[in-house]
Amino acid sequence: MKLHAESLEQLSVIATMLQDALVPLGDMTYIEDEHSFVMAFNRFCWEAPVNIEASYERILAGLRFDTVTRAKIRGIDRRSSGTFLSLLTIAFDNNFVFLHFSGGGEIQLVVERLMCTMEDLGESWPTHMRPQH
Repeated sequence: MKLHAESLEQLSVIATMLQDALVPLGDMTYIEDEHSFVMAFNRFCWEAPVNIEASYERILAGLRFDTVTRAKIRGIDRRSSGTFLSLLTIAFDNNFVFLHFSGGGEIQLVVERLMCTMEDLGESWPTHMRPQH
């Protein structure tokens, strides 16, 4: 799956697909020269039909924001590189993108305009764990 967003409505679809995705702290970076912020997620496949034998699926997915002029991280200890964050949602308001994580962590991106791409990478794998809300 590959999704692109240049509007709040389109970003909402990406946010839904990435809800409860897991990201290791080491798998996110601001690439200042390219004005991009990129992350690699282990995303739960909300769109996949439930398979009785495997139950659910997860897949590796990449997320890229372009036209980023600044990235700020709050409430996340970057020294714990082995830590996984769980994404709650993504919001956009007045050239600010907010990635909200469980535990109160947040990444704030200042963007010239909204340009976001999410793409699945590789094949999904079975999991018996379904995120609970």
